[in-house]
Amino acid sequence: MCNLTANLNKLTYSLLLAGYKTCPPEWRRQGTQPKHHSLWFVTKGKGEVILNGKKHKLCPGKLVVFTPEMVCDKKTSRNHPLEFYFVRFSYAMAFEEKETWHFKQSRDVSFPLHGVYTINNNSAIVVLLEQLNALSKRRGETVSFQQKVLFQELLLTIIQDFRSQMITGDSKKAIEGTIEYMVDHYNHPITLSDLANIAGLSVSHYSRLFKKYIGLSPIDYLTHLRIDRAKELLVLSDVRIKEVSQNVGYIDELYFSRIFKRIVGVSPSQFCDDQKLVPDSN
Repeated sequence: MCNLTANLNKLTYSLLLAGYKTCPPEWRRQGTQPKHHSLWFVTKGKGEVILNGKKHKLCPGKLVVFTPEMVCDKKTSRNHPLEFYFVRFSYAMAFEEKETWHFKQSRDVSFPLHGVYTINNNSAIVVLLEQLNALSKRRGETVSFQQKVLFQELLLTIIQDFRSQMITGDSKKAIEGTIEYMVDHYNHPITLSDLANIAGLSVSHYSRLFKKYIGLSPIDYLTHLRIDRAKELLVLSDVRIKEVSQNVGYIDELYFSRIFKRIVGVSPSQFCDDQKLVPDSN
């Protein structure tokens, strides 16, 4: 992600064309090779593109970046024709480093984005593309300057969306890691701080993310995990309640019984009695 931002930041841009296209049903283009760099942002409909032999499904929220090196097939759905914003642009590398300016033509520098991406923050992208679309109907140096600024803001918004997706993905992975830890170590003492440390997050941030993704607080999840295991032990074995309590991570039998009754609705001993009254399904 840092490399993408740095590479885009070294480029200067010129907008050649911007607009909004509604495809007719069954519209298609086969075996074309773009003359310019361009991007599409799909807002409605369904379709697909094949870029250098690789097929990609298109739907609202998909960003497609075309480059002149690509061989492209494009088509839209018969019943749900594609609608998308498009921007055609050129670029060159021009940046200053240690008081020295560096320049390269686009033919010598690959554009850092190419292919199909998913965007989550669709509304922010649409606002910028709509502004570019409106400016495309006007002329003048001021308009050209505004277009360049908006296009760079568009690229920045895309980068921020990618970063947000990456952070979200890492967070989910961290949450899943703590769940695996709880499943493997539910019979050991586990604190909220322990789980947050495993996730590499602060206690408050970890608790908030866990509740967002799972629907329970980390400790509530751990408690339900322990009680579910306790129910299995009570039904499938003759282990005493005190031993069950210790086997699922509760040293204090009375505390375990209170937690069990709060979640299950009956005490552990009543639960055992009720299960014995259930006839054998075999």
